[in-house]
Amino acid sequence: MRHSIKLALLGTAFGLVAATGAQAETLRLLTWGSYAPEELIAKFEKENPDITVEVTFSNNEEMIAKLRATGGSGYDLAQPSHDRIFAAQQEYNIYKPLDLSKIDTSVMSKNLLEGVKANTTIDGEVYAVPHQWGTSGIMTNMKEAPDVTGWNDLCDPAYKGKTSMRLRRTILLGTAFGMGVNPFDLYGDKAAYQDMLDKVTQKLIECKSNIKTYWTGGDDLSALMLSGEVIVSETWDSTAFKLYAQNPDIVFVPPETGALAWIDTFAIPRGGEADDAAYKWINFVLKPENIKVMSASTGAIAAVPNGIDLLPDDKRAAVQAAFTQKDLDNLKFFANIPAGLEDMEGIALERIKAAQ
Repeated sequence: MRHSIKLALLGTAFGLVAATGAQAETLRLLTWGSYAPEELIAKFEKENPDITVEVTFSNNEEMIAKLRATGGSGYDLAQPSHDRIFAAQQEYNIYKPLDLSKIDTSVMSKNLLEGVKANTTIDGEVYAVPHQWGTSGIMTNMKEAPDVTGWNDLCDPAYKGKTSMRLRRTILLGTAFGMGVNPFDLYGDKAAYQDMLDKVTQKLIECKSNIKTYWTGGDDLSALMLSGEVIVSETWDSTAFKLYAQNPDIVFVPPETGALAWIDTFAIPRGGEADDAAYKWINFVLKPENIKVMSASTGAIAAVPNGIDLLPDDKRAAVQAAFTQKDLDNLKFFANIPAGLEDMEGIALERIKAAQ
């Protein structure tokens, strides 16, 4: 009897140990809104019952701030844009090099993969690969403002009280292009860059009376456009593509100076604790059947050769309505931001925000 009880207790103990060992690992994503649709999370967790996914939605500035504050801990996979990694890594050491042998890079567009690798290679180590890409430019209601061609139209008195923009660095860069200056050409000269920022800041302060409101996210911008409160706005193309299905008068306009092109990436934070799960998620979301779900959620284009074809019908039609081949050839990809420039831009944005 004692022997049986002892065996039973041992069996219970081993069962507890086994249960503890089988406890699900948590994959903590730090990503953009809409980049982790519930449908894909459920499918991933079903295929990987030992992994649960926890999502924190963020943006470029917040991702850097969060990872900087924790020394790269607290998250297992982040999705900064391709131009926001090099300087952040050099300054704050918040990411770890990728093990490319664990990623099926063969499914990625070669030019986007090589571009991101070139932008994010430090001391021979690659820190990111591409996920989705898109552009920033202008959205217009063609019924109300059919003659819009670029950044300068946001400040056109003809649309006074009917325009919008987001007070982030994209509007600084776009306004510079609208003023005939390529800001990326000034990245190596801080004095020249500051001079450009001063001129852009003054223009955007003078433009404040033209602005209905400053938007902060795609949802509030969508509401403004659909209600007609705003008819011209700075935007991500993906937001315009989503609205096209609801109102085909709302279209994305690549500025005549070139739409600003971004590539959102996969990068692993330095203090990440679930690298294998992170690599599984990367490969999972790049499968064609999952790309369709992801792009339906984001409105952006997957970094694969047939990314546009994998968009839902309405968004594919919106892309085709927005871009000619000339527009695609004229894209201005964001360049790596040198250390210190974002602080200068932050001061400029604060000046615009505070101006009466």
